[in-house]
Amino acid sequence: MPTSRILLWSGLAAAAVGAVLCALGWYGISGERFAERQLPYLASCTVPGAALIVAGAVLAGTAALLPVRPGEPGPPPPEEAPPPSSDGPPLRVPGGTLAHRPDCPLVAGRPEATEAGAAALAPCPVCEPWPP
Repeated sequence: MPTSRILLWSGLAAAAVGAVLCALGWYGISGERFAERQLPYLASCTVPGAALIVAGAVLAGTAALLPVRPGEPGPPPPEEAPPPSSDGPPLRVPGGTLAHRPDCPLVAGRPEATEAGAAALAPCPVCEPWPP
């Protein structure tokens, strides 16, 4: 059984037991009039129950953060957006050191962007204007 499932079910079980202990502690405390007679219920049920609820939440949260093993069902990986593409001449911004495609989000809509021409510029890592 994968580790993430063990942690998840252990966390859920600990939280459930903690909830039951808290309910028993509340029931015991509610039947006692004096504070000195309520303390045993507080010490034996409510405090351990709250600790189990917190431990269960930590275990379940840890299970959610673990990577999914191959072959194990899990959320689909996020899709990367394709790099911008266009056939226009590379552009540059004044004083810039990168060449961009015309539809690159770093220069799109900037009126000061001009054609790169023969300038020695590095390719933009976002739009990759030249093939590798």
